[in-house]
Amino acid sequence: MPSAFTPHNTNPLTQYPQAWERASQVKLLVLDVDGVLTNGQVWIGADGKESAKAFDIQDGLGIKLLEQCGIATAIITGRNSKMVLARCEELGIKHVHMGVENKAIALGEVVKSLGLTTADCAVMGDDWPDLPMMKNAGLRICPAQGHEAVKEFAHLVTTRSGGNSAVREVCDLILKAQNRYEELLNKARS
Repeated sequence: MPSAFTPHNTNPLTQYPQAWERASQVKLLVLDVDGVLTNGQVWIGADGKESAKAFDIQDGLGIKLLEQCGIATAIITGRNSKMVLARCEELGIKHVHMGVENKAIALGEVVKSLGLTTADCAVMGDDWPDLPMMKNAGLRICPAQGHEAVKEFAHLVTTRSGGNSAVREVCDLILKAQNRYEELLNKARS
């Protein structure tokens, strides 16, 4: 781990030292939605349809910062949701795959369209349906509340839970590992 990096409680790199090197190679961040971008709760209204989802604002800024640095983001989720689509549009996420049964196939389509490989990706998932798309990822990430089997498979388990800045934690790690964090922070301060 480079000496210029000071670990803090949102990037537990002492437990996951391989995460730093892997994060330095990331060109695409792929996210599941429920349990990663949200806390995993699904609110169903009287009409039987999903009625609400809560997204973390800090996660959104982290995604925008990655995009500013040329690191693409993608959403691959098993559910269809107009709320997810609206949030992706707001954040400028161009690669959105919803209602996906086989997430590994969807990931293959995204990396092919970008001229990348799965090894160029950081993939963040929280439960069994995410394991196939995480399998060959260069950096496999699970949020703190994720299923134990996914935690065991991950290169990094965040200190924060999905829907509670876990994605921002990952974005900050990638930016720091690629020496972009301080530049962006200084720009924000000016």
